[in-house]
Amino acid sequence: MDPYESRRAISRFLFVKDPPEPVDLAFVFCSPTISSLAPALALYKSGLTPRLLITGAGTAEDGSPEWAFYRAHAQAAGVAEEALLIEPTARHTGENAALGAALIETTLGWAQVRSMAVCAKPFHMRRAIMTLRKHIPAEVRLIAQPPEDPRDLAAESWWQSAQGRQRVLTELGKISEYALRGDLGDV
Repeated sequence: MDPYESRRAISRFLFVKDPPEPVDLAFVFCSPTISSLAPALALYKSGLTPRLLITGAGTAEDGSPEWAFYRAHAQAAGVAEEALLIEPTARHTGENAALGAALIETTLGWAQVRSMAVCAKPFHMRRAIMTLRKHIPAEVRLIAQPPEDPRDLAAESWWQSAQGRQRVLTELGKISEYALRGDLGDV
């Protein structure tokens, strides 16, 4: 076996990305840094999505709640308040998906959401999609839209730093944990 094949296989598995296309909603998984919002903003500004769902109760890099940090950046970028759905209580990916899906169901209804862009850190994209798949109708199309921020881990270089290797291998472990608990849907 090629000694680099494992690294390439991990990159292909975790770092999922689709071309942008029109979607009914951009589902944004918050994190302490703002990069996951960038693809959602690009879709909104180009007319490819009419609304964004922002979910996350962690602490942003400025010390504010992640959802508030993301909302403020979205509004500053020109996203209308009525185009934003905010889920402020999720503490981890499972809650982001479950609470975000419940918010969609109660505010919009699944008949209004046939496709969603999934906006999450590049190395986190696979778990974000698999976790969402457990909580949303099977017929809703998911489009992977990770940011292209040089501060984020990239499929081509994550193994080049100890921190990158740690984050990616931890992510693989979290996928295993979620699968063992039954928290992932079929993709």
